[in-house]
Amino acid sequence: MKMNLARRLTAEAVGTALLLATGLLASTVASSPPTRQEEVATRGAQVMPFDLEQTMHAFQPQEDGGLQIVTAKDPANSQQIALIQAHLAEEAAKFRQGDFSDPAKIHGEDMPGLAALRAGAGHIDVQYTPLPNGAQIQYTTKNPALIVALHQWFAAQLSDHGHHAVGGHH
Repeated sequence: MKMNLARRLTAEAVGTALLLATGLLASTVASSPPTRQEEVATRGAQVMPFDLEQTMHAFQPQEDGGLQIVTAKDPANSQQIALIQAHLAEEAAKFRQGDFSDPAKIHGEDMPGLAALRAGAGHIDVQYTPLPNGAQIQYTTKNPALIVALHQWFAAQLSDHGHHAVGGHH
């Protein structure tokens, strides 16, 4: 009898310890630090007025630069489309002046390509175009180093934005 009681108490103690350990593990996982993509999404929401979940970003490297396109997933969502167009028009104007402060706020000052783009902004043609479901910015340059910088900058944005962004081909 005493042996059975001891076994039962031991089994209950082990069971309780397992439940506690499982609970601790679950709380550790739940409170793990945010991923880089989650951090970027949080900072992006403070800079970009449109909803990342309702929009898609495309970054298409090209032989002479690149094409950045932001569109609303729902082509009837006129509010998101207006926000995209206003933001990209403003960003294109800033980029022409070498002001890349908004991408730096989202992705960090050490973002690949950023320093070269700031320094060489006068050698990059930045064209904003509204689209029926969003807007685009075309970056064109004859400077090979700036083309590389644009491609690095696009790759960093693709990586950081995760499922909110897609890449393209030349």
